Formats: sequence, structure tokens, C-alpha cells
Amino acid sequence: MKTMAETQTYQNHTRWFPLFHFVITPLLAVLIIWAAACMMMEFQWWRVQILLLAISVGLVGLAARIQALKVQDRLIHLEETLRYSRLLDPELAEKAKGLKLSQIIALRFASDEELPDIVRRTISGEFATPKDIKLAIRSWRGDHRRV
Repeated sequence: MKTMAETQTYQNHTRWFPLFHFVITPLLAVLIIWAAACMMMEFQWWRVQILLLAISVGLVGLAARIQALKVQDRLIHLEETLRYSRLLDPELAEKAKGLKLSQIIALRFASDEELPDIVRRTISGEFATPKDIKLAIRSWRGDHRRV
């Protein structure tokens, strides 16, 4: 896990939650495969129940992750809208309201000094993908509190 002091860049900005990504998810995958294999080798109704339970637990974990990411996206949108009103001229801030959420999420990494130029370039269609926006940022503004 990254520390707040570590400088964040495009190369190291991906966030992994070890408990979820490297423990729970693999364990659930093994459990589902194992339950399915046991059920196919020797069909019994209680084995179907175990398989359904394992699948349900996996789906609950996935739903929790998706919901957390949706809340995070809403907060990023709010934070960046406030940031645009503070840092961009009113005309550019108004145009920025038409940006896609994926673009806004990528733009959050631009430093305050670099933001107006990157927003103009994004609005003009210079970047095809959010990855292109991130790669264009020269002065990276770290986000260490992501889910």
C-alpha cells in the first residue's frame, strides 16, 4: 500500500486493496471452482446449495466493491466541479460541465497549475481516452485516498 509521502505518477497510481484483490477474491474463486467440481463428480443437492452459497458470497463482494467505486466516482465529480469553479475561468468551467465522468476522473491527477491547459485540450478532443489524459499530465497530483 502506498504511503502519503510517496510521489504518485501514472506508473504507480493503480490502487490495490490486498485483502480484497489478493486474498478474498482468489479464495472465493477457488471455493466456487471446488464446489462446482464436487457437485459434478457426485451430484447431491447439498453440493448445489454450497455452490449457490459460494456464488452468492462472491456476488456480494463484487456488489460491495462496485458500490464503493460508484460513491468514489460521485465524490470525485463533486470535488473536481468545485475545483474547476475555483481554478478555471467561468467560460472554461462551464464548458467543462460537458466532460464525461471518465475524463473528469483522469483530470483529477493534473496539478492546479496544469489543469486549465489539460482541460482545454480535453474539451478540444485532443485525447482519445482517459489514459491519454493521464499520460499528458506533467505535474502529477497524487490521490492517495482512493478506494
